[in-house]
Amino acid sequence: MSAPTDSPRTARTDLRNVAIVAHVDHGKTTLVDAMLRQGGAFTEHQAEGVAERVMDSGDLEREKGITILAKNTAIHYAGPAGGGKPMTINIIDTPGHADFGGEVERGLSMVDGIVLLVDASEGPLPQTRFVLRKALNADMPVVLVVNKVDRGDARIAEVVDETYELFMDLLDESHSQDALDFPVVYASAKAGRASLEMPENGGLPDSPDLEPLFKTILETIPAPLYTEGAPLQAHVTNLDASPFLGRLALVRVHEGTLRKGQQVAWMKRDGTTKNVKITELLVTEGLERKSGESAGPGDIVAVSGIPEITIGETLADPENPVALPLIHVDEPAISMTIGTNTSPLVGKGGKGHKVTARLVKDRLDAELVGNVSLKVLPTERPDAWEVQGRGELALAILVEQMRREGFELTVGKPQVVTREINGKIHEPVERLTIDAPEEYLGTITELLASRKGRMEQMTNHGTGWVRMEFLVPARGLIGFRTEFLTDTRGTGIAHHISEGYEPWAGEIKSRQNGSLVADRSGAATAYAMTNLQERGVMFVDPTTEVYEGMIVGENSRADDMDVNITKEKQQTNIRSATSDNFEKLVPPRKLSLEQCLEFCREDECVEVTPETVRIRKLVLDQNERAKTASRARKASK
Repeated sequence: MSAPTDSPRTARTDLRNVAIVAHVDHGKTTLVDAMLRQGGAFTEHQAEGVAERVMDSGDLEREKGITILAKNTAIHYAGPAGGGKPMTINIIDTPGHADFGGEVERGLSMVDGIVLLVDASEGPLPQTRFVLRKALNADMPVVLVVNKVDRGDARIAEVVDETYELFMDLLDESHSQDALDFPVVYASAKAGRASLEMPENGGLPDSPDLEPLFKTILETIPAPLYTEGAPLQAHVTNLDASPFLGRLALVRVHEGTLRKGQQVAWMKRDGTTKNVKITELLVTEGLERKSGESAGPGDIVAVSGIPEITIGETLADPENPVALPLIHVDEPAISMTIGTNTSPLVGKGGKGHKVTARLVKDRLDAELVGNVSLKVLPTERPDAWEVQGRGELALAILVEQMRREGFELTVGKPQVVTREINGKIHEPVERLTIDAPEEYLGTITELLASRKGRMEQMTNHGTGWVRMEFLVPARGLIGFRTEFLTDTRGTGIAHHISEGYEPWAGEIKSRQNGSLVADRSGAATAYAMTNLQERGVMFVDPTTEVYEGMIVGENSRADDMDVNITKEKQQTNIRSATSDNFEKLVPPRKLSLEQCLEFCREDECVEVTPETVRIRKLVLDQNERAKTASRARKASK
């Protein structure tokens, strides 16, 4: 660990490191935008060209409107709260999704305090609880920001009370009880205003800018402490890549000084040490990284020159190397098999598709480098691997990124990762919070009962909406979202968060309906589809290329049905009154990648290519499938 405690530690008063944490969509990224603008990170002409939500830099992040990777930015603040001296505030923007929990834990290892952002109408939600629990376990001071106070449905006082209740719930004997004395700031990130006085519900904060927020951060978040003259210790907390410099390691310097061109000891995860040279040192200013000469205690900088470095390792003094503790992340709860595309249409989509096992394996290995919460394990097949992660969304995002890079993949149904405790099989359990209109109460309870969910509590705010909390096995939530949104006509909001492990809950029935499976290759015809649509819902358009074993729709009954979707009309030279009656063709239901993964049964998988996503049977030959089914029936008798 760091230097002996008897030597006095000095504070760096010109620096603060803070993480902004919140539930999805409560406005953290918008707040960081406003802080950057007011901290003078952009000049006037830059500010006009800067996109909204500048921190969401990935294409997928912009499309889905969520943060996936923890990123950092630096604000140079020179306002009145700094006493006239320029200050640097390093801000880490963390994801709100528990699926990206690995990112959150990493973000917290870089900072000395957190800004907890809560929506003035929705109040604290499950993922707020997840991030707050991590921060309290690390004994970090918290600044509560109630955001969106100008919403028409804001209920500011109740939300502050609910947050106090959440703190009370999470604090136990091991935490210091001062944690409840947190300051509260009321803000509207969109308007760029904050205040220490509670405004009217739906009103704007009384201060014209975010000065009260900056002042509170500087007063509440402690300055980084270091020991004078101690040897270098820097912790690798994140990785990035640059087209010119190769791999960049984002490090937080704990002790000593890190200089460009310096020889340092790289202390690896496996316990070995190697001397390496820092070829470049980059300092964050606003949203850009600029070349710098040195970094002192508390600074967060990027360094290059070590191509194999990974997260959690330490850069130390070669004369006196002391390692910092490795970063530990929650265990994975969901796994899926990802392999090469094995369908008859492999490689037909276009040139430049990546279809070989070696390319897929290299890409999965590359993902492991920066993603601490993933694991990749071999399977019996040489062209498929088991990928484990925190949740469905994290794995679906990985598949979507690979698909955009030109990979063709076969992805199996998501499964849960079980573990054995005292000789019994245990499975991961999630705490599910649902907000929905009262009239759907019965439907939701029934839906979750069939998925082995237990209701823990229910509160009615008297607004026509109820909030329910359930404990549900993680298996029961695979495919839950689509059904839930259908049942509540799209009005329900559901969020879930890991609650540890419980004994195996028994069999959970997946979807009720069977599949419509194509029985031959060819192109789907409108004639065949018109005749088939009373049998179920179609997933493909006319003229789509299909193959034997591909799923073309959902059957209205429980069993699978093999259908000929390529059948053409027998042409005669006599016109009939009922000819070409295609007006009645119902548009097909188009499934997204996440919906396809949810739809899958055990004997099905998803074929993903850059252009299309198809669902297919694991065994394509219908005779083989029929033999297997009859064997299974005989065995069960």
